[in-house]
Amino acid sequence: MKRAVMDESFDRAPGAGRTRNVLADPNNTAGSDTKGTLFNQREPLRQPRTSPPFGENNVSTADVMSSGSFKRQSKPQQSANANSTSASRGFNEVDSVVKSSKLSASAPEFVPSAVNPYEDPSFYDDDESYYGEPTLAETVADFLGHLSSSPGSFELDVEQITGMLNSWVTTEELLNELVELIYTQSTAIPNFAYTGARLCNYLSHHLHVSPPTGNFRQLLLKRCQTEFQQRDAAVGGDPETQKKFHSYVLFLGELYLNLEVKSVKGPPNRADILLIALKDLMNSLFSKPVDANLICAVKLLKLTGSILDDVWKERGKPHMEELIQRIETILLDATCSRDVRQMLLKLVELRSSDWGRVRATAAASNATPDNDPNYFMNEPTFYTEDGTPFTAADPDYAEKYQEILDRQDYFNDLDGENGDESELYDSEDEMEPEMEEAFESFCLETERKRQQ
Repeated sequence: MKRAVMDESFDRAPGAGRTRNVLADPNNTAGSDTKGTLFNQREPLRQPRTSPPFGENNVSTADVMSSGSFKRQSKPQQSANANSTSASRGFNEVDSVVKSSKLSASAPEFVPSAVNPYEDPSFYDDDESYYGEPTLAETVADFLGHLSSSPGSFELDVEQITGMLNSWVTTEELLNELVELIYTQSTAIPNFAYTGARLCNYLSHHLHVSPPTGNFRQLLLKRCQTEFQQRDAAVGGDPETQKKFHSYVLFLGELYLNLEVKSVKGPPNRADILLIALKDLMNSLFSKPVDANLICAVKLLKLTGSILDDVWKERGKPHMEELIQRIETILLDATCSRDVRQMLLKLVELRSSDWGRVRATAAASNATPDNDPNYFMNEPTFYTEDGTPFTAADPDYAEKYQEILDRQDYFNDLDGENGDESELYDSEDEMEPEMEEAFESFCLETERKRQQ
């Protein structure tokens, strides 16, 4: 019986028993079972976490359940009651705050101590004038950086750069600033000394401003002289001071090769003052023969050695011989590293080979073994009877060559070139009997196969 009652109250279908139908009156127990009531009666659903708490006027679920009924209050009525209650409370709180407040609408504006009360109106201006015009230093740094990264564009860009500087640099102060900027960048940026020297040469001829204190080239040489006067202290200074000094020395070498000074007559010449300065700088470097100074001296001589040697020879001054002697003395006495010693030896060898230069050869019509070292370069190589090679440059060339000619004539006589050719051909036409017989057999066999 109990099983039958349970089957009637229990539905196995999904969601069965979860209906929200109103329960029967609890006082009416006729025809019902206690266990059936347990299945029909459900606990209320959990209140959502985000729902506001019930107001005082709301009917609690517990009260509804205790009365045995799930009669609900209408939702619009609950919302209206809650809103009215909240609004009344809000107005009361605002009134209490206003009454107790000591603030005044006419009080001065409050500004924190760390904030500047003044605001530049241009800060909010979208006009490009807010950013201001670039300074000369920024402009020079920009185009020097461009030339450093793209040295191949020098010829294309230098004219435009010079035109811009002519419209900008119009006073002595700006010219001095320009000289200092270019000098600093040329000695600070690695591998920019050559491009910087070329730029200095171009500006020295095309920059229009020329104040009483001197033009661009004169102010540049004065700036270099300032550094030159500190050479004795720089060669014995700390590594950072030596590094800056060595960059200056190499820039001065590039400046000597590229800076042209116009002359009244003839083509432009190099600055003689730089020639004298380079000699003194090398003497200063060799006076303190540490590795860094010696490496700088080797680089400078590799860069300018051939030009300096030619100029000093033309003027009859043995300055290059004196420098080479100092290098040889350093090789014997100084305690330089093995690599630096090897560099110095290679430098002495380079100078002995005329700095690796190959002089122009004489014209073909005027070439002789005395004035053209490559006179015998294209001459053929011959071999004696025992296999010894010789050329036209050998002292015994005539005798050896005559022996070859005599031997050639001997073999020509054996070949019949100088004898009776008819006898040679007659002897070649004759065949031995066995060969003749074999040849005839071959011809007959060939003819028979062809007829088949």
